[in-house]
Amino acid sequence: MAQEKPVIFLYTDGAASGNPGPGGYGVVLRCAGYEKEMSGAYALTTNNRMELLAVIVGLEAIRWDRARVEVWSDSSYVVKAINEGWLQNWERKGFAKVKNPDLWQRFLRIYKRHDVVFHWLKGHAGHPDNERCDALAVAAYHAPDLPEDTGYMDSKATLI
Repeated sequence: MAQEKPVIFLYTDGAASGNPGPGGYGVVLRCAGYEKEMSGAYALTTNNRMELLAVIVGLEAIRWDRARVEVWSDSSYVVKAINEGWLQNWERKGFAKVKNPDLWQRFLRIYKRHDVVFHWLKGHAGHPDNERCDALAVAAYHAPDLPEDTGYMDSKATLI
């Protein structure tokens, strides 16, 4: 009998100073006693983009398919999109008039490779993993010479 792989716990947070403004994401992955932290940032982006990108980066870091993943996020935007079926409707409608379609499509590609459950937790309420992700996100967007969030910039260009 094949040994069952352990559950992966994925904690995420996104932050932006101004909305839009410089923004970052933080990720903590935990599995079977191992832990990995990741972060990144952009010069001009939004909080919601960083919240979603944190989940994407975390899921993309998983090395095997069909992983059982529990995502913990303080983003109502991300958690409700999954748990309340918004994403299914957006996908069915071809992502017309949806904010951040580039990231939602990227999310779907990796999400469909795993068995993912989403949990919402209150942000800035003392949860150690959420606080760590927030600290990673904030530190990331304070770094010098941040790259451009081309997905955000492309979405702004289409509105002109």
